Amino acid sequence: MTLETKLPFDQEYIRNYSKELGEPEWLLELRLQALAKVEDLPLPKPDKTKIENWNFTQFQNHVVKSEAVGTIDELSESVKALIDTEEANKNLLVQQDQGVAFKTLSDDLISKGVIFTDIHTAAREHSELLKKYFMNEAVKVNDHKLTALHAALVNGGAFVYVPKNVEVEVPLQAIYVQNSKEANLFNHVLVVAEDNSSVTYVENYVSTSSTSDAIVNIVAEVIVGTNAKVTFGAVDHLAAGITTYVNRKGIVGRDGRLEWALGLMNDGNTISENVTHLIGDGSSADTKTVTVGRGDQKQNFTTSVIHFGKHSDGQILKHGVVKDAASSIFNGIGKIEHGATKSNAEQSSRVLMLSEKARGDANPILLIDEDDVTAGHAASVGRVDPLQLYYLMSRGIPQREAERLVIHGFLAPVVNELPIEGVKKQLVEIIERKVR
Repeated sequence: MTLETKLPFDQEYIRNYSKELGEPEWLLELRLQALAKVEDLPLPKPDKTKIENWNFTQFQNHVVKSEAVGTIDELSESVKALIDTEEANKNLLVQQDQGVAFKTLSDDLISKGVIFTDIHTAAREHSELLKKYFMNEAVKVNDHKLTALHAALVNGGAFVYVPKNVEVEVPLQAIYVQNSKEANLFNHVLVVAEDNSSVTYVENYVSTSSTSDAIVNIVAEVIVGTNAKVTFGAVDHLAAGITTYVNRKGIVGRDGRLEWALGLMNDGNTISENVTHLIGDGSSADTKTVTVGRGDQKQNFTTSVIHFGKHSDGQILKHGVVKDAASSIFNGIGKIEHGATKSNAEQSSRVLMLSEKARGDANPILLIDEDDVTAGHAASVGRVDPLQLYYLMSRGIPQREAERLVIHGFLAPVVNELPIEGVKKQLVEIIERKVR
């Protein structure tokens, strides 16, 4: 399908939608300004993947209504399986299509000033706080066509805010469910950890049907204050046929730390941008990504850590498995700006191909504008190691089971980093189904 810039929604629709949600004036203006820019801004240009003919703009349904539930027990079994413990149930947001099905936050965290709510409620009840960070630092409206489109049509997502000196010891979990094949998601997630705070946020994207023609445009912004720490975990598992653009970016202050653990398991064509800006001295980022491609899907994953602060440290680890006729491109960028002395940029990308028609490509890039630094990269693309298979089979393990064990071992460095056991179990099960 040829991409058309003309949108099915105009300014009048945006005004009515914003009014219906009770949004503040600043957010309506941001939407309208973004809509005006969509036509003229270019698409992003992921290296080695042509997306000009992908459909990002032509769809009919912007909002699909869904009903709220009273208790977790009323949620579907597939959703309940993602909710790990009784403790986690106290800090949970479930969005089904464009409706909030369930949300709760413990009294203890509320008393400490923690905010964890859906993005629309945040716009009404925490307007000035949201305005301070919303597409203001990490992701900008005019970055390109898809960020402008996202800003104009945001129809879901979450806001997490942790005040200074507050440590959130229990993970906050958001589950975004695409129940209707016609539900197009424009989710915006904003996580803010003020100075000396910490939080773990985990999100799941899941489709209840195996195929869909929907469009998903996700933006996540993470702001990490001085000496703060954020762990951001995600498992994306959207249906075949969905065109997905996902943009997760972070800003890290002095001595702050941002850890990404991303399981990118979509079955449709996917473009993913994951960028971390290490602004403060002593800031650090650790990005781990795992993916499995199958069928004839095309995927492009660009991971960047950009160093501005002195003594900053950026680590990138990406493991992918490709089967059938799927294609996966891994672009890793470690950039050290002038003045970021004593910084360290390291990255490793590995792609395992399971069939003759599968295609994997790992492209490590180091851009160094400072002398007194350390940096390194490693990349490999290949097939299952026959020596590993021989070792396992020599101990009585059948070849198919041996291959399965090798694949799980290959992906384990990322899988093991997910902070919620139920989500980790889900990721393992998805991997099992996709490589079977």
